[in-house]
Amino acid sequence: MKLSVLFLILVTLSGCSSSKVIEQWKNEETPTFQANKVLVIGISANAESRRLFEQKLVSELAKEDVVAVKSIDFFDDSFTNAEKTEKELNKIESQLLAAGFDAVLFSKITGSASKVNLVNSFNNINSSLNNFRDYFYENQHVYFREHNQEYYDIYHTETLLYCICPDKARELLWKGSIDIIDPQKPKKAVSDYVKTLLSQLKAQQLLVVEL
Repeated sequence: MKLSVLFLILVTLSGCSSSKVIEQWKNEETPTFQANKVLVIGISANAESRRLFEQKLVSELAKEDVVAVKSIDFFDDSFTNAEKTEKELNKIESQLLAAGFDAVLFSKITGSASKVNLVNSFNNINSSLNNFRDYFYENQHVYFREHNQEYYDIYHTETLLYCICPDKARELLWKGSIDIIDPQKPKKAVSDYVKTLLSQLKAQQLLVVEL
């Protein structure tokens, strides 16, 4: 029985996503929103990270019958070469409207932090450590082994969904903060992040609307 419980715990931990929602906000005036065409913009100085994110999100949105376009395909290379003025942004918005877009989704990394996790917490969980002598004997190595600590990084991100409908000037529909935990493999980290993001948009009836 104990082995079965331990197995279930390990399966659950190994199956956890490397991304989790920290907080989110939704515009109560727009309970549902189904875009005709959404532009996906990854804000990153790393061109490969931006491409990886935009490709994955656009691909997953397509599976939900949502028409989405990568910013790397819509804009030329000069788009990110310099900061844009308000006048230039108005011009870009007009270009988007003319191209049939009615929504824009931005996503960026806002910061990072290093964490320390004590490992071997489950050491000997199935052992019969019936008294303090047994427990202390099995765990006294913690006093002497610094490598008992495991270091990992957390990246903080924010995603914003805007409506650029003609009658609504860049109205914010949804904002969410998602943490990416220990992203050692970029493709898997992006995949988990996009999965978490889409699950929240579905739950909020935004972009992916189940009728």
